[in-house]
Amino acid sequence: MSGSSPAARLQRLFEGHRLTPTQRRIAHCMVRRAADAPFLSSVELAELAGVSQPSVTRFAVALGFDGYPALRRHLREVAPADAEQEDGGETYNEYQQAVRAEIENLQHLSDLLADPGPVERAGRLLAGSRPLPVLGLRAASSQARGFGYFAAKVHPDVRVLDEGGSMLLDRIDSARRAGATALMCFALPRHPKECVEALAYAGEQGFTVVTVADSAFAPVAKHSDLLLPAAIGSGLSFDTVCAPMLLGRVLLEAMCDELPDAQARLEEFDVRAVARGLFVE
Repeated sequence: MSGSSPAARLQRLFEGHRLTPTQRRIAHCMVRRAADAPFLSSVELAELAGVSQPSVTRFAVALGFDGYPALRRHLREVAPADAEQEDGGETYNEYQQAVRAEIENLQHLSDLLADPGPVERAGRLLAGSRPLPVLGLRAASSQARGFGYFAAKVHPDVRVLDEGGSMLLDRIDSARRAGATALMCFALPRHPKECVEALAYAGEQGFTVVTVADSAFAPVAKHSDLLLPAAIGSGLSFDTVCAPMLLGRVLLEAMCDELPDAQARLEEFDVRAVARGLFVE
């Protein structure tokens, strides 16, 4: 569970390549099945990703390999020792496995944050937008609301967009007319069509789109100016999203660093909270 984890190595292998939507789907499937990827046939990978076998071959060529066998040989050469051996042969039940998967997702996020540049750039963009629209639909709505709740404590005008429908584009237009320059988006699977369409529209209106998504190959990638990936856990009936939530808090910290009056706003809120008796001490 480090920067040399199977998922981290695959992510680095795919980054920097211009992949088609089908190829991004294959890449995302391989990242999610990182431990198995070096041992899958092209037919097996195609079935798992829901694509054709020739698409897998074209994917390998797009990465610079002669074909899929060459890609698989490369993955086997850099594959780590068997995970069960590394864990001392221990076995875990499904709940423990879900927790361990999230720990690995957080470790991967930590590895990505070794370069703080993208997060710092995002913080500047979000801090400089007045107002700041925050988009998150369906599964991502709670991430958008949580981010918006805390952002409003330090940012003078935060507008959470957590419902789709015919009013969504109107609200994006309203934010743009009011002076917004950046849009913060949380995008999690299953990715709503409305979210992709809203980001495309925001780009057409001149927004700089900052997105937290489950993968650099998510459907929202081509409509995001700055995409920050944070993997989700899929071992339970419903996805677990510890890494995207933590990344949202990291972005809040970066935004606070760019807002000169952020600390004063927080202290002012604390004073009002005490006066109003908001919290149980």
